[in-house]
Amino acid sequence: MEVTASMVKELREMTGAGMMDCKKALAATDGDMDKAVEFLREKGLAAAEKKAGRIAAEGIVDTNVSADGKIASIVEVNSETDFVAKNEKFRDFVAAVAAQVSKSDAANMDAFIVEPWALESSKTVKEELSSMIAIIGENMSIRRFERVVAENGFVVSYIHGGGRIGILVEVESTVNNELVQEAAKNVAMQIAAMYPKYVNQSEVPADFIAHEKEILKAQIMNDPANSKKPENIIEKMLEGRLNKELKEFCLLDQVYVKDGELSVGQYVESVAKQVGAPIAIKKFVRFETGEGLAKKEENFAEEVAKQMGM
Repeated sequence: MEVTASMVKELREMTGAGMMDCKKALAATDGDMDKAVEFLREKGLAAAEKKAGRIAAEGIVDTNVSADGKIASIVEVNSETDFVAKNEKFRDFVAAVAAQVSKSDAANMDAFIVEPWALESSKTVKEELSSMIAIIGENMSIRRFERVVAENGFVVSYIHGGGRIGILVEVESTVNNELVQEAAKNVAMQIAAMYPKYVNQSEVPADFIAHEKEILKAQIMNDPANSKKPENIIEKMLEGRLNKELKEFCLLDQVYVKDGELSVGQYVESVAKQVGAPIAIKKFVRFETGEGLAKKEENFAEEVAKQMGM
């Protein structure tokens, strides 16, 4: 398979690896992007996941939280250009979609878009979307949504970068005062900045751990300095690297960005002691605009092609 400049660009954005390394990885894996990422990781040339990922599409993320904090929603709506993403009509539409999700029982997008539009029941959500496309003059799509219901606590939301990132955090506690709310917001900002995948290590799937161990072991064995080390030493190195990686993936194990002496879990515990009641982070949802989507940037692709002689 021919390796194109745009493929190299995409892999470079995903991994942070050099252009030539990305080209070699794609050539070695017949252009399979996921296998190319693993190839680079095994060679120690890429992190587990670069935070930026393939984030490039336009649009915004918005949230809606009920007055009592028990029900919340988060949505991502995409547009073709950043100009439209800043349009007041577009942003009002996204806010209305988020409000509708909060009251919806739809389990998936197919069910949601055929619901009556809450602000004008003679239309469906899909028909309102079509109307907005006609008014704004640019293609748009409701990409994804999630609804969170707090049974024994509340949900807080956080929007970063004018809608580039949106966070919902479900907190379980019998106390809901300013101190607890502030702590929840701080945790939401941590999630926005540090991109955890799980709340704690008990949530990490066994197959994910097994897969990561394979990658990490390949990294260790690809280092000539480790080739003659006994198996028990290799296993200890593997365990150490896996634990370090899991601390980056799991929210409560991450270093708390506002106080490097504490983990997020320790910070939450310190607030619980102050208010005299347990506080638990039950769930979080993190949406980043365009996450997993690729946007064409022809000028950059041409620049890469010139540098690589494609």
